[in-house]
Amino acid sequence: MVCAQRRNVTDYVTQVMPEIEQINKKPEKIGKWLSYNLKLYPPTLPGEPDRPAYVCHEKKFLKYSPKKLWYIACFVRGMSIDEALKQLDFINRKGAAFVKETLLEAQELAVEKHNVEFKSNLWIAESNSFKGPVVKGLRRHARMRFGVVEYRYSNYYVRLEEGKPPENYYGRPSREREVLLNEWLDKIKSRKITHSL
Repeated sequence: MVCAQRRNVTDYVTQVMPEIEQINKKPEKIGKWLSYNLKLYPPTLPGEPDRPAYVCHEKKFLKYSPKKLWYIACFVRGMSIDEALKQLDFINRKGAAFVKETLLEAQELAVEKHNVEFKSNLWIAESNSFKGPVVKGLRRHARMRFGVVEYRYSNYYVRLEEGKPPENYYGRPSREREVLLNEWLDKIKSRKITHSL
């Protein structure tokens, strides 16, 4: 009889009062990257530019080399979210699937928890891969010898920002014909021939 009463009380708490379970749970430890999502800013004053919403997301312990993942992380950096997801479909690499999955999770998180109105109005402001844990194993060789095998893992971090992506994210010099021609003409005009009149 006592067990039945206890069971009914726990059922009541889980069904009618779910907040009590949330209070009793220990707070989850979050890393430094995800703590940026909890940062609060003061309201913008009239006349100040609007502060775009952003969301930070991470994917840890990916069974992939961080050096290989770095190329894909750099590739999508500065793109709009829709363009990045399209381009990742054409990359025949294992890491592209990890990056695409992380971007989709971050996009969903931005709409649900960070008040982003349109999920396609996001661009990738930061995209990095770093070294994760390295698990060492043994491999048998001939004549009773052993070799050490390293199984490398990597972590992927991404930050999506609301708005349109910048036209020149990396700040590369212009490649337009007129600009290059004018630069070359200025360089030719400004040269000085030594030992001349």
